Amino acid sequence: MAKELNIAAQFEDAGQQRAVADLGIWIFLATEILFFGVLFTAYTFTRYHHPGAFAAASRLTNVVLGSSNTAVLLTSSLTMALAVRAAKLGRRRILTAWLAATLVLGLAFLVIKAIEYTLDYQQHLVPGINFTYAGPDLLRAQYVELFFYLYFVATGVHALHLIIGVGVVGSIAVLAARGAFSKAYFTPVEVGGLYWHLVDVIWIFLYPLLYLVARA
Repeated sequence: MAKELNIAAQFEDAGQQRAVADLGIWIFLATEILFFGVLFTAYTFTRYHHPGAFAAASRLTNVVLGSSNTAVLLTSSLTMALAVRAAKLGRRRILTAWLAATLVLGLAFLVIKAIEYTLDYQQHLVPGINFTYAGPDLLRAQYVELFFYLYFVATGVHALHLIIGVGVVGSIAVLAARGAFSKAYFTPVEVGGLYWHLVDVIWIFLYPLLYLVARA
């Protein structure tokens, strides 16, 4: 019996292919969580020992841009979920539209983040390049700078993951527009959605840790 359309040669049927894809993406997501877990652990340990410095540093972050990006990314999570639903229903045009919306929101996040990084540089908050802290306590200044090391590493790696996500969603959108998916085959959309949601969840943790430490 001939293989079903879009079923790779190594799989018996669509169900087996989808199960393997689901297992693969969940293993990948687990490794990503472990990676960011190291950053969260380093942040928690340092903040515990130097709460005053971290509170002072957090007040220097741009909470307006950070909050805007949170709203943008949460909205993109909704549009991605709607795209997956459209794929399951076999609605090609709606699927393509929701994927395009997700792509635009992802790009908007990156643009806002680029603006924020530019302002951080202008305000001399980039460690190792032009960092300056006007506080009277030199020791606290060292840990304020450490906060911004963690800030740029965490948000920079997150932005890199989002850039990858934008590429993935863009590729899936092109395939969707060409009619590559149906009710019987939408695994790439579902897998791409899981990756996108991971990026969103990571930001949900980063946002309060970096922007709201001294604003609660």
